[in-house]
Amino acid sequence: MAEISPDAKPLRKISVAFKELADTVNSQSSDVEVASFSQASSLLSPLFGCLGIAFKFAEIDYVAKVDDLVEASKSIRTLQSMIDRDVQANTVRKAGSHTRNLLRVKRGLDMVRVLFEQIMVTDGNSLKDPASKAYTEVFAPHHGWAIRMAVAAGMYALPTKQQLLRKLNEDESSARVQMQNYVTASAPLIQYIEKLFLSRELGIDW
Repeated sequence: MAEISPDAKPLRKISVAFKELADTVNSQSSDVEVASFSQASSLLSPLFGCLGIAFKFAEIDYVAKVDDLVEASKSIRTLQSMIDRDVQANTVRKAGSHTRNLLRVKRGLDMVRVLFEQIMVTDGNSLKDPASKAYTEVFAPHHGWAIRMAVAAGMYALPTKQQLLRKLNEDESSARVQMQNYVTASAPLIQYIEKLFLSRELGIDW
């Protein structure tokens, strides 16, 4: 993973990018574009890296899936049309399909949303409870025993909240603002993606 430069503000970039996506969803006047979605999603990649070995599996998987959507954006304009192409080709559930990868990226966005929510309501300097709750809620139902055990062991190597904020070049008050912005903006986007799946009777639990 590339190091975050000392003057970078990844949380601010994340909150701005997802606010723009939320505005698109809430306006209901246009569909979410694959390019803007994949670019915003790529901004979360360094965050997974900052969480250490517990989320190494998520970082590797998430980055690969986002890279696929970035590539897809060169020839497909919207998330809707991307899913519809896979439906027509009967490749929705095929490993490596854009639609399958979109579902995996959606889970990454959701995990970060829950993590930020939990960080904001949890006292103290430990990230173990926020990270454990985020993992249990979003990823654990889709993982086998071996991965769940590896993640549980990795939770003991998480950075502290202060260490994470230092890596992200934020203090606690500024980080709270940006985290809340992301939580607020990502919720309608995640619901939008889920609706794309459910309206085509594809389900979201595979």
